[in-house]
Amino acid sequence: MKLNRNAVGWLNVSPLLAVMVPFFIVPIIVVFIASIMQTDGFGGMFWDPSLENYSYIFKSDLTYRLYFETVKFAVLTLVFSAFIGFWVAHFLVFHVRSKLLAMGLFLVCTVPFWTSNIIRMISWIPLLGKEGLINRALIAMGAIQEPLEFLLYSDFAVVVAYVHQLTIFMIVPIFNSMARIDKRVVEAAVDAGASKFDIMRYIIVPMSKSGIALGAIFVVSIVMGDFFVVKVMSGGGTASVVGAFYEDIGVLQYPSAAASAIILTILVMLMVAAILRIVDIRKEITQ
Repeated sequence: MKLNRNAVGWLNVSPLLAVMVPFFIVPIIVVFIASIMQTDGFGGMFWDPSLENYSYIFKSDLTYRLYFETVKFAVLTLVFSAFIGFWVAHFLVFHVRSKLLAMGLFLVCTVPFWTSNIIRMISWIPLLGKEGLINRALIAMGAIQEPLEFLLYSDFAVVVAYVHQLTIFMIVPIFNSMARIDKRVVEAAVDAGASKFDIMRYIIVPMSKSGIALGAIFVVSIVMGDFFVVKVMSGGGTASVVGAFYEDIGVLQYPSAAASAIILTILVMLMVAAILRIVDIRKEITQ
């Protein structure tokens, strides 16, 4: 009987293993093997296993600056996208009485994301530039005398582009979490004399934790693995970790790029683990 139970258990997880092994585990192993190999400087690699590539990365001050910039963008994007996503989801769930209308507005939120990320990112350039619509409007209103230079090709522009692209990844899971909240619980709290702040603090936020955590995982993972937004919206003034080992690949330094990829993967996994440690998603969903 125990053998049969084990067999059924392995059978249940076999579809997941069929996807995880060839598409995640094997590539990670291949990249790790490449990271401990040596290069001849012309794109070739030979087997002389060592941790020299990792040692070189950790000895470089540039590495720590790049990771600081990347984590900074991830945290700022997470904060702003979570704030916007939470209140958009809250409005759709608790302030729109018609479920049909709420779903319609929810679909409207997704319309801009039917286009390419690149198009949506580049669309900010005519808005944020020195001669862009925002600067022109502010000058016309007399709010400023000269164009604001920090709006484009800066860290500000990078965060704006990320928040624009990734807020939907916060709205969707938070909306799903809030939609499962029994409205009668909120009504009972109101009848008991609870303030709006108390309802938000003790009911809505705790019962939306799973959605916030899932959204945070999406946002952090995407930002940590991206370099194109940083490259374009910063005007080359800021670099990222992924951009650095993309440059390594461009000059055929595959082992050092592989080592950087492994380090970044471990860091992202640690960040995701920290989120999951704060919020037990499985427990929250099954409640």
